[in-house]
Amino acid sequence: MNHYHGRFAPTPSGPLHFGSLVAALASFLDARHAGGKWRLRIEDIDPPRCPPGAADQIQHQLTAFGLHWDGPVLWQQNRDGVYQAALDRLVDQGLAYPCSCSRKQWRDYPIYPGWCREGVREPGRPVAWRLRGDLGLRPVVWQDRLFGEQRFDPAGLGDVVLKRKDDLWAYQLAVVVDDADQGISDVVRGFDLLDNTPWQRQMQHALGLPEPRYLHLPLIIDEGGQKLSKQNLAPALPTDDDAVRPLLHAALTALDQAPPDGLAGAPVAEQLAWGIAHWEVSRIRPKPHRTTEGAAPGSD
Repeated sequence: MNHYHGRFAPTPSGPLHFGSLVAALASFLDARHAGGKWRLRIEDIDPPRCPPGAADQIQHQLTAFGLHWDGPVLWQQNRDGVYQAALDRLVDQGLAYPCSCSRKQWRDYPIYPGWCREGVREPGRPVAWRLRGDLGLRPVVWQDRLFGEQRFDPAGLGDVVLKRKDDLWAYQLAVVVDDADQGISDVVRGFDLLDNTPWQRQMQHALGLPEPRYLHLPLIIDEGGQKLSKQNLAPALPTDDDAVRPLLHAALTALDQAPPDGLAGAPVAEQLAWGIAHWEVSRIRPKPHRTTEGAAPGSD
């Protein structure tokens, strides 16, 4: 399976935490078990959210855990031209349109009502660009490798933003273009992104791009039941070896791979070799994994 190309694509809005580690480790093990490549993409399309030094810190953290990527890092911030070309193609097909509406204006609706579909409602105001979920591929059906068949009608999800009013690119368009340009065959990421997949499959279909396989992982939650995240102030991953070893073992455990207890103090390379050899998606239980303070001292 040397055609396998996986990736890890963090946003450099802060350091990685335990939830990030579990996602990165799963995508790494899935790629290496298949004898494939594992790429690193830095999703820095929103500069105001990306403090200086965060991307370097993320790379240092990954390296400390032995998660070495193949090839150069892909940075999104300098890919304006390829994103614009993709948006132009969607516009030409009638699948994307400018929108002047603010979130405040449609706050009483569960999804954006599509007021600008037939023309900008307030000419002269800044516009975002939205995907017409009602005109693309419908329904969107795919087989998630853990959660089984998924079926969505994107018309019920709303017209997602592709380019913001401040001219910054939105995640949904950028991820589709980048996965195709990097030749990504398999996407391994958190369950919170599962319902983003219909929009992405719509664009892949409209742009004639390959459709990767998807494996969505159960979320890592804290003792209060919240997803571990930078917004929830999850602790940053350590990089000193004494702290890294037990935390890597905890991440293997969180992925239900049942690593031997004696492996907890083993060198990173030894733990990863065991994880690659024994990786089985079928072991992962499709429910959130709750951390404890002892299991996740350094927890996306």
